[in-house]
Amino acid sequence: MPDTANGPLITRDTVSARLRALGVEPGEILLAHSSLSSLGWVCGGAVAVVQGLLDALGPDGTLVVPAQSGDLSDPAVWRSPPVPEEWWETIRATMPRYDPRTTPTRGVGVIPETVRTWPGALRSAHPQTSFAALGPHAAEIVAGHAPDCRLGEHSPLARLEKLGARVLLLGAGYASCTAFHLAEYRIPAPLVEVGRPGPNGWERVTEVSISSDRFDELGHDFERDRPVLRGTVGVADARLFPLADAVAYAERWLAVHRPREDEFLHPPV
Repeated sequence: MPDTANGPLITRDTVSARLRALGVEPGEILLAHSSLSSLGWVCGGAVAVVQGLLDALGPDGTLVVPAQSGDLSDPAVWRSPPVPEEWWETIRATMPRYDPRTTPTRGVGVIPETVRTWPGALRSAHPQTSFAALGPHAAEIVAGHAPDCRLGEHSPLARLEKLGARVLLLGAGYASCTAFHLAEYRIPAPLVEVGRPGPNGWERVTEVSISSDRFDELGHDFERDRPVLRGTVGVADARLFPLADAVAYAERWLAVHRPREDEFLHPPV
C-alpha cells in the first residue's frame, strides 16, 4: 500500500470545471447518480462534490438525487443479510416509519446523503424511493410523490421529464439510472405487494414490479444509438444526457429485449 494518496487531487473547483467542460449548463435541472469513491482523492469528500455540482449549476439550477431508503421494507425479502423468520413480526411492528427529515438514505452513496441533509434540501414523500432536491425547482419536483408509485407517473421522475432535466452519471453506471425505471411503468409489467411501515402501522401496497436487470446492456445500446456527452471528473467517467431521451429509448428497448409477463407477484409471507 502506498505511503501517500494517489492523484489526481480533486477539489470543489475541479468538479465544477470538469462538469462545465462536460456540458453542464448554469440554470439547468440535473438528476445526478454518483459514486464518490470512483472520483479519486477528493479534498473535502462529498461536501466538496456537492459544492462543485451547485457551482456548475449556478443559483438558478436545481440538483436532484435519489434518496432511497429501501431498508424500510419487509424483512421477509431481506437477503443482505437475511434475518431469522422469528424476528419478522417484531421488526414489522417496531420499524420506524418514514420521515423525510430524519430517515437516512441507503444504497445510493454518500453524495445523495449529503444532499439530503444540505440546508434547504427538500425530499419527496415516498417511504422507499424518495428523491432529494436543491434549487428553485426543488419543491415542484418533489411534491406529490404518490405512496403507491415508486418511480412512475406520480413520482419526481415524471416531473423531471416534463421539465427537461438531464441525467448525470458521475462515476456511476447505467445500472444506477433511475430514469429507466419510469419506462417500466409505460410497458406491460408485473405487479407486486410491497410491505413497509406506514402512518398507521405495517402496510402492504400493490406496486409495479421494478428491476434494474439488464440496465447495463440497455445503457450500452442507448449510448451507441443516442447522443450522450462523455468526459471525466477526476478519474471517474461521467455521462450527461436528456432524461426524456433515456426514458423513450428504454420503453422501446425493454419491450423487445426484456419483456415481462403481466402477472401478480407475491412476496414471501
